[in-house]
Amino acid sequence: MKIFDLYEAENIIVKDAGLKKYINTDGKLVLKSHGRHTEKFGRMKVNIAERLISLLGVPGHRGKKHKIQTSWSSGKYSKNAKIVLDAFKVIHEKTGNNPMQVLVTAVENSACRDEVTTIEYGGARYPQAIDTAPSRRLTIALRNIVHGAYDKAFGKKTKMKDALANELILASQNTNESFAVQKRIDTEKQADSAR
Repeated sequence: MKIFDLYEAENIIVKDAGLKKYINTDGKLVLKSHGRHTEKFGRMKVNIAERLISLLGVPGHRGKKHKIQTSWSSGKYSKNAKIVLDAFKVIHEKTGNNPMQVLVTAVENSACRDEVTTIEYGGARYPQAIDTAPSRRLTIALRNIVHGAYDKAFGKKTKMKDALANELILASQNTNESFAVQKRIDTEKQADSAR
């Protein structure tokens, strides 16, 4: 079974041992789980491309603020799925590789291993470096990829499909031009200084 009946799902390699269990690349004709996986760690059962489609429906959410307001995207699954499909076509044309493999590699390269949390001790607050859980690493990486694509497309001439394809390609190549890779580097630097 191929994803969208277009892209091979069998031979996708996940090199990151920590993320291997959490990245689901099972072949499905239509990537829509209708919210069936509500149990603990249910997101492990949802295909990674479907999670990307779902995150496109929350356009500009950064922290507690909506930086970007896009009525054309939020909540409309078919439009978001079309954006991802078009982005996959652009990736296939530009690189010649399987877009699902490019997506998995991009997520691996942009998933941070350490984060900073705040610990209160004796009335004072201190930053403390912590290891990031694999499921959180995957979620943050996908979110940063979507944020990077929105930043490059919103209010500019670039179409969203091209911005998403470009962000995935850059992240899979592990270059600093990718928003998600740059965020990973910044987060890990903060964690190193908080040790």
